[in-house]
Amino acid sequence: MPRKQAKSTADAEPVDGPIQFLSPAGVLEPDNRLELPSAIDLLALYRDMALVRRLDTEAIALQRQGELGLWPSLRGQEAAQVGAAYALAEQDMVFPTYREHGVAWCRGLDPVSLLGLFRGSTLGGWNPYERRFGLYTLVIGAQTLHAVGYAMGLVRDDVIGSGDDARDTAVLVFLGDGALSEGETNEAFLWAAAQNLPVVFFCQNNQWAISAPYSVQSRVPVAQRAAGFGFPGVSVDGNDVLACLAATREALTRARSGGGPTLIEAVTYRINAHTTADDATRYRPSAETDEWAAKDPLERLRLHLTASGDVGAEYFADIERREQELAEHLRAGCRALPTPDHASSFENTHTDMPAELRRQLAEHSEYLAAGQEIGATR
Repeated sequence: MPRKQAKSTADAEPVDGPIQFLSPAGVLEPDNRLELPSAIDLLALYRDMALVRRLDTEAIALQRQGELGLWPSLRGQEAAQVGAAYALAEQDMVFPTYREHGVAWCRGLDPVSLLGLFRGSTLGGWNPYERRFGLYTLVIGAQTLHAVGYAMGLVRDDVIGSGDDARDTAVLVFLGDGALSEGETNEAFLWAAAQNLPVVFFCQNNQWAISAPYSVQSRVPVAQRAAGFGFPGVSVDGNDVLACLAATREALTRARSGGGPTLIEAVTYRINAHTTADDATRYRPSAETDEWAAKDPLERLRLHLTASGDVGAEYFADIERREQELAEHLRAGCRALPTPDHASSFENTHTDMPAELRRQLAEHSEYLAAGQEIGATR
């Protein structure tokens, strides 16, 4: 019996579409569903999106050269990540997936530390508390429960709802559309709603969970799913950095004040494949990719800045200079990453190494030593 075709999610899309302030043509227009903050540094937003894209491009090149084992590209999602990151307060905590390179950049992480994970030099590479940015999570959806647990701790620490902007804290957790099919994510939604937790779920709906389109995962749009759990959901143009910033800022402000969780759907598109190990041409139509490439988040902000007359060639030349400096830093930093000692994965798993793990380490060390002796006699 033929499989029944799922109803297209397009039929359930809101008539007005996602919230948008900046059109693909670079035209800035109001959207009465959300207030655009007055003080926004457009030049800084463009700078960081451009540098994040260069970071991504350079990391792909390093992987192709054999310097990295894998790289998950974010090309096309720069506006979603940079916009959301700009809405964070210093004390807020971020829980990323494995693709939030733009958020990591905006939080001040040295991007070389990101490369270490994909080079095999580290198991994470940074202290989450230094920049309030958690370690990358490779298990799909697991970070949503980590974020909810942290938000429960914030409630118990009484750091929400005081009215003190320097003290009240919220959690921002990122996920892709594929994570919505995971049990962990739905459990996280349930707990966040039931306990009215200060957590904002930021879903970058890039249309594809590797080779599975969103239409086979759900019969309703992402933002609409929040209503079933009892908290607000909002859909924004994920290629519009201003819409992403405004929606995230509003949601985080509400969370810090004790208003509970929000689900933000940033409707976007990952132009590159899922990772450098994937071939997206096997399942994504080229016409679809071309259509989204015309909605490029950097180009629309560049068009707006150019049309406004606020910037000229000197500004963009400075951006290119910064990009080149970043590329050189990444190349040199990646190749200088140390090769980890074979014992590090054993020694850094537990505070006090169990006897069984100590036995395995000794056995592993003997095995490696024997191999080195054999190699030396050949």
